Amino acid sequence: MATAPLVEKPPAPVAEPPAVNPKKGILSYWRLYAAISPFYLLFLAFGLIPVGFSLYLSFHRWDGLGSMEYAGLSQYRYLLSDTDFWSSIGNTLIIWALATFPMIFLAMITAVMLNSAVRFKNVYRFAYFLPNVTSVVAVAIIFGSVFSTNFGLVNALLQAVGLDQIAWLNTPWGIKVAIATLMTWQWTGYNAIIFLAGLQTIPGELYEAARMDGAGPVQTFFRITLPLMRPVLLFVLVISTVTGLQSFSEPQVLLQSTANESTFSGGPDHAGRTMVLYFFQQTFDNNDFGYGAAVAWGIFLVVVIFSIINWRLVQRRGED
Repeated sequence: MATAPLVEKPPAPVAEPPAVNPKKGILSYWRLYAAISPFYLLFLAFGLIPVGFSLYLSFHRWDGLGSMEYAGLSQYRYLLSDTDFWSSIGNTLIIWALATFPMIFLAMITAVMLNSAVRFKNVYRFAYFLPNVTSVVAVAIIFGSVFSTNFGLVNALLQAVGLDQIAWLNTPWGIKVAIATLMTWQWTGYNAIIFLAGLQTIPGELYEAARMDGAGPVQTFFRITLPLMRPVLLFVLVISTVTGLQSFSEPQVLLQSTANESTFSGGPDHAGRTMVLYFFQQTFDNNDFGYGAAVAWGIFLVVVIFSIINWRLVQRRGED
């Protein structure tokens, strides 16, 4: 018996989607935009507008009360020849170097030890992170007592080993060492936690293979750990540069009792006057808000330049 050939049904017509009004589509998400709007409104009010106003203010002379007087680029020209500003840059860079490199070394060693620890890992992490969440003012007051000339713990240890006392908070290099020590103590634990997170992303098989090949702990660290930790190291170095070059609370509180001019003078001979302290001195002690704004933009430029330099140095070593 012959069967009739199968006849395919014609495809059903595809309905075209209705045209969407783009304006109506955007307005239909107004609830979502309203939900995220507080962040942008706060950023506009307390971030973008003040930054724009500071740039505008840097081209004017203003004491905070009277009328503004247009000054053009004269304040930036004076900034380039201001020896006090350049001195504050030198103080900041010295303190940053004395604090950052020992801090990164100690943070890396601490992270390696935490990564190899078996028991009480969370307790160690909390203990090392605690200095970062402690009030800077309270820490600076304690370090002021530690580095006190007559009753400080550091001088007591020096006398115990037969050395002379050092007037830490009254000599230029003593001031810088005290500030750098405070910053190192404050940020070592924070960066150790970041390094620890990077260490835990390294596969354990690499270490097992290195041990089977006869590599020791030192070779494993320099051949495996350090190369794979380079992105994390770059992040820590850039963040430490940004925070270190903007140091303010540490020298301001630590040297407040030794300041003979103002709380922003940076101690004897202005040895601890950082760039941000100099900005506050010009703005609030001298009531020169226009020049203070120019100093703030100078600080921003210095931070950007040194962040780029650190970035390029680490990247170049990684390529080599």
